Amino acid sequence: MTMTIEQEIREKAAELGFIACGFARADSAPQAGGELMDWLGDGRHGEMGWMEERAAQRSSPQGLWPDARSVIALAMSYAPAVDPLTLAEHPERARISAYAQGGDYHKTVKKGLKALGRWMHDRFGGELKVFVDTAPVMEKPLAAAAGIGWQGKHTNLLSREHGNWLFLGIIYTSLELQPDEPMEAGTHCGSCSACITACPTGAITGPHRIDARRCISYLTIEHHGPIPHEFREAMGNRIYGCDDCLAACPWNRFADSAAANRAFLPRAELTAPRLEDLLGLDDAGFREMFSGSPIKRIGRNRFVRNCLIAAGNSGDESLVDKVAPLVSDEDPVVVDAAQWALERLSLQKVEAGVDRDVGA
Repeated sequence: MTMTIEQEIREKAAELGFIACGFARADSAPQAGGELMDWLGDGRHGEMGWMEERAAQRSSPQGLWPDARSVIALAMSYAPAVDPLTLAEHPERARISAYAQGGDYHKTVKKGLKALGRWMHDRFGGELKVFVDTAPVMEKPLAAAAGIGWQGKHTNLLSREHGNWLFLGIIYTSLELQPDEPMEAGTHCGSCSACITACPTGAITGPHRIDARRCISYLTIEHHGPIPHEFREAMGNRIYGCDDCLAACPWNRFADSAAANRAFLPRAELTAPRLEDLLGLDDAGFREMFSGSPIKRIGRNRFVRNCLIAAGNSGDESLVDKVAPLVSDEDPVVVDAAQWALERLSLQKVEAGVDRDVGA
């Protein structure tokens, strides 16, 4: 029996490491553009000016490329073998989001997309463009329109088979492909609100509503200045991203870490690094340690700023010797975080002493 074009593409995608592949018309998810404009209008994107600058292109596939006729949505798994929340009980260790503990997903996903694109062009003709998440493309609504999952109440894509540990890739093509059945937001969430409850800073202000300005992932990665004081304690020992809303989702019980792409397997030194080992990194040391990692893009100063907030939350007096030199750092944002961390550690030391006296 002859396979359809869509079946052939799915089969090739699976060979290239994609665990899901779906198809949608290029004019699918028309509501996504309006929701984006509302989000931007409310200022919930914070300092992410690039979201505003290319909003018209981001709003729809044909806004970016008028010749697009179909969208192919693809996903790779990075399902972790260990519960990301485990390190919450070890404040002397740094918590790095599961997606950033292995190789840079941009490179791996884009390599797979390009290979699939070349094969498609040779096999079926037509023109196409491939995107990971650095382009003005709304991957999650398009992936839902292509039926490979639905957007949960935390706005991330969810799959019945793979949970929410997914990296998404998108192909726009001039080919007319048979669309799959779309999945509406919250399709299989029901009354569950675990992700909303789990958010440490209340960034999920309601089902399918995110205020990036309150999100720890945004604060530790996209935000350039000092971390607002109201969120510092809630950051705990998270130094790059946050997995709490993802890890709380009950659908993850179906996610199999064995399905994760090997390129995303965690590097041993990033699974539970000691804060004391990270605080002393200079620019060269930072670049060397995070070569080939998505963490490299935030630079040494933002990274050390995050580590200092974690140090201040740790209650570990031994970190004072690592924090103190950073009060004289060349970067004023690092200096601010170092001063805060020292004040916190001193206060915690005093409080501990009072508790001991009362106990006596």
